[in-house]
Amino acid sequence: MFSEKERAQIEAHGLTVEQVEHQIENFQKGFPFLKVVAAASPEDGILLLSQEEVAEAVAQYEAHANNLKIQKFVPASGAATRMFKELFEFVNEGKRGAGIDQLLDNLDKFAFYPELQHFVGAEADDKSKVEAIVKSGLCYGAKPKGLVTFHAYSDGNRKAVEEHLAEGAMYAASNGVVKIHFTVSPEHIEGFRSLLDEKLSRYEEKFGVKYEISFSVQKSSTDTIAVNPDNTPFLTDEGNLLFRPAGHGALIENLNEIDADIIFVKNIDNVTTDARKGDTVTYKKALAGILVGLQAEAAEHLANLKAGTADVQKVENFIEKKLYTKLPAERDTALLLSILDRPIRVCGMVRNEGEPGGGPFWVGNPDGTQSLQIAESSQIAPEDMPLMKSATHFNPVDLVCGVRRADGSKFDLTQYTDPETGFISSKSSGGRELRAQELPGLWNGAMAKWNTIFVDVPISTFSPVKVVQDLLRPQHQ
Repeated sequence: MFSEKERAQIEAHGLTVEQVEHQIENFQKGFPFLKVVAAASPEDGILLLSQEEVAEAVAQYEAHANNLKIQKFVPASGAATRMFKELFEFVNEGKRGAGIDQLLDNLDKFAFYPELQHFVGAEADDKSKVEAIVKSGLCYGAKPKGLVTFHAYSDGNRKAVEEHLAEGAMYAASNGVVKIHFTVSPEHIEGFRSLLDEKLSRYEEKFGVKYEISFSVQKSSTDTIAVNPDNTPFLTDEGNLLFRPAGHGALIENLNEIDADIIFVKNIDNVTTDARKGDTVTYKKALAGILVGLQAEAAEHLANLKAGTADVQKVENFIEKKLYTKLPAERDTALLLSILDRPIRVCGMVRNEGEPGGGPFWVGNPDGTQSLQIAESSQIAPEDMPLMKSATHFNPVDLVCGVRRADGSKFDLTQYTDPETGFISSKSSGGRELRAQELPGLWNGAMAKWNTIFVDVPISTFSPVKVVQDLLRPQHQ
């Protein structure tokens, strides 16, 4: 299928010809839908905690934190294009809707307003003001969300990435050290570095911690080939194969390289002000405390099973009641061992209030078990869509991950993905239509074979910024 020149391009990208041929097969046959059984609910699959149980879980985490390697992992490579889409339409096409009116009527309420005033005065026309936000001036349309000023404080306004420094100090410190890892786009890494180099000492002094900041970029070896509408390889005007980033599911490779016992995962734009961080901090610690307890109990059952001294009924009860994996009627010790010896993630789930996002579901597995997974609408067959609409909760991306085995070795996280999940989308390049392939999301198929526990958390822990007007919401003022 490929010429020698194309084979060289594939290998230079860090891929093998076999991998690319498999990607083209995926285009041809498509991805199967998830075998969704039911939406998880507080009655079946979502853990509801009393205030006493929250306090116990927090205490459990705090008792162990200084003996753990803790890392905060923040996917931050996304550009802010969607956030400013409406602004670009106004500047480029003159389209003015209610969102532009809301923006201009409340311009002085945005934390970036003092910076904006350096570029435009109050007498500037509306188009000039908006253009100074996304193009000339602040240039936010060409920056990632992490470098957008989100919140105003008396001691200096903060960009989104700075709020993660504050959060990290509040729940992810171990022996006074806060380790935060950001995944960023190559073209923005210097912007992040220069900002953090400038600001770190101020946050260290404010919170009495030391930071260890690290970065990584999405690996080119996780990219997927683009194809024409007839599924033949898409060639650029220069005659080269075109490869595209395969979505945030590719970040499982980055996560896999983190040396930690516990990893907190949270999106770059889901932050709030210090005055409103109370619930976020409490529930992050509670999720981690639940994880610590589950790891200890799983390790004990695993050791007893291997030694032949286990009470099998107790083991099965733990798997079904605490690891939320429904066992088949026919099961053996090998199945129990394989379930206990997996990475564990404890995920906050928020009551469904109409926000976009995937949801918590029971899914049938090839080994006969049913387990919990986070599923996006694109993964669910049309005939199963009523199940998605019946979901009581949705996924705010609020994860605490246990990535170490009972013996202290690290799991190879790439072995716990579902390579049969993903989706095909229509894109364009140079004005020509193409088909693109994305890997399953980091918290979807990329963690499909983890033990997953869903915990009900309050809506106050979820304050994303999807469009710029979201910064006018109370949690960002």
